[in-house]
Formats: sequence, C-alpha cells, structure tokens
Amino acid sequence: MKALVITRFGGPEVLEMQQVPEAHAGPEQVLVEVEAGGLNFADLMTTQGGYAGTPKPPLTAGREFAGREVSGGNAGRRVMGYTQWAAFAEKTVAKRDLVWPVPESWTAEQGAAFPVNFFTAYLAYWKAGLLGPIKETRNQAGRVLIHAVAGGVGTAAVQIGKILGIEMYGTSSSDEKLAKVGELGLQHGINYKQCDYAEAIKELTHGEGVDAVFEMLGGPHVAKSVKCVGEFGRVIVYGAATGETPTLDTRVLYTKGASVHGLWLSYLSANRPLMEAAWKQLSAWLAAGLLHPVIGKVFPLEQACDGYMLLKEGKNYGKIVLKIR
Repeated sequence: MKALVITRFGGPEVLEMQQVPEAHAGPEQVLVEVEAGGLNFADLMTTQGGYAGTPKPPLTAGREFAGREVSGGNAGRRVMGYTQWAAFAEKTVAKRDLVWPVPESWTAEQGAAFPVNFFTAYLAYWKAGLLGPIKETRNQAGRVLIHAVAGGVGTAAVQIGKILGIEMYGTSSSDEKLAKVGELGLQHGINYKQCDYAEAIKELTHGEGVDAVFEMLGGPHVAKSVKCVGEFGRVIVYGAATGETPTLDTRVLYTKGASVHGLWLSYLSANRPLMEAAWKQLSAWLAAGLLHPVIGKVFPLEQACDGYMLLKEGKNYGKIVLKIR
C-alpha cells in the first residue's frame, strides 16, 4: 500500500512516497481505510528525531486520520482517530478506544483535523482547572493566554473557551490571523512582533494577570509565561515549537503560588477513563454544532513536503490536512 515514509531524520526533504506492507489490525484495534490525515507539529518533530519515543527510520509518518472502518461489525463506518505512527498511509490501525465517529455533515478533512487539536485543547482547560463550575474569582469563568492562537490547537482552544465563557488572550505574528481568530471568539489579540506579550498582558489585565497560559513555544517562553499568570496561576506546557530547551528558575513560582504543568497527548491518550470523559463532553458540543475544525490548507499526500514546510515556517492558519484518498 502507498504511504508517506520518513526515510531518515532531517527536515521535510526526508519524506518519500513508498510502497509498504499492508496494515493489519490486532486485538482491540481497528483497521481503517484512510481518506485524510491531520498534520501536527509533533509530526514535524518526528521527522527531525526530536519527538519522544520515535522509532528509528524508516517509518510511516502521521498520527491523526479520518476514513472508513474496513472490517468487523462497523465496516463502512466513517471514523476519525489517533495513533502514534503510520496514519499517513492508505490504511492504518488504531486502538478501538481512540477511534470516534465523524459527524455526519463533516468531510474527511474535517474529521482528520479534529482529534489532536480538540483533545489537547480540552485537556489543557482540564489541567488549568477551568472545566468545573464558574470560578468565584473576578466574577468570571477565568482568563487564559493562548500562544500560537491561530494554529490548530489555538483555534480549538478559542472555540472551547468561548463555550466556557473564558476571557481569552492570544499571541500571533500576524494581525490578519488575529482578526480571523477574533471571529471565532478571541477577545484580545496580541501581535508579539509589535509588542512584548508579557507587558501587554500586564496592561490588559490591569496587573492581575491570567489564570492560565497554554504554552507550546519552549525556550525562554516558559519563564516568561509564568510572569503572565496571577495568583495561583498555571502554565500548561504541551510543546516546544521554537526547538529550544525550556528554561525556568522555579523560584519565580514562589511569590504567587504559580505552577507549571506538562501535557502530552501521547501519554494521556492511554488513560481510557480520562479520554472517555473528554469525548463525552466534546461529542456533546459537536452534537450541538459548537465545534468546527479550522482548516487552513489541504495538500495531496504527494505534496506532503509542502505542508510540512508551511508548518515549519509558521505560516499556517488553523490546521494543515493531507488528502490521502
């Protein structure tokens, strides 16, 4: 079968279309005929050998997909799912509990753009303690700073934050992107190329800071994000897009009882009760028509390198999707 293969570690140039052995489902797995795949920053890191647990090349790329179940009692059912490797192929396998039905009105591309972004965003609010009853602080549900707000996870986080009544602040390098995310519900856009985002947060919140920061930049931004939170604030770290090792002097946490939390979907996806609880809420919001994946660009699988390069350069808005079939 046809697949996108990481032939060696490096940049997008290491990707090649190849014929690989047919996929076969094992116990508790589902075999899916893939129609589209969602491209994530973790996929870019995987090509570079910088993603934890990455097998040695060659290996089939991709961790997010949408398509149709091939066999079993649900043969023909339209599904979207999450797996660690090998999603960018004509067929893939995934754990049965990490495959979910695609909303009837959605395309395969929309299905492929959902799992990683929306589960990550939902779990970030969970880690931040903002999913429960309305907080009795500042007479509102809470304040959140979302870095890379115009990306896949960022646009998902804005949609969920709007449902929760969160006051949201978001960083991006483009006023045009910020305007688009504003249409989704972002109240405060911060162009980090025009101003210092920590100073902007201080000014916009009148020195109170935010309750949580969704941080995926790495390097000095972890420590800088701590400066943006108020009393008992939390920084939720789920990536390092700059490629720099995060730096943080933990003494900066003392003065306001702040904390830093890690979020790794690869790890949390193995927690079945947690994922089931997340899906129960996400599926209810889907049924109510409240969540819609934002797709910025669709590339045919043969042009996957262009999609990876767009992601690497940070020029994408929303999700990049690969059309596989």
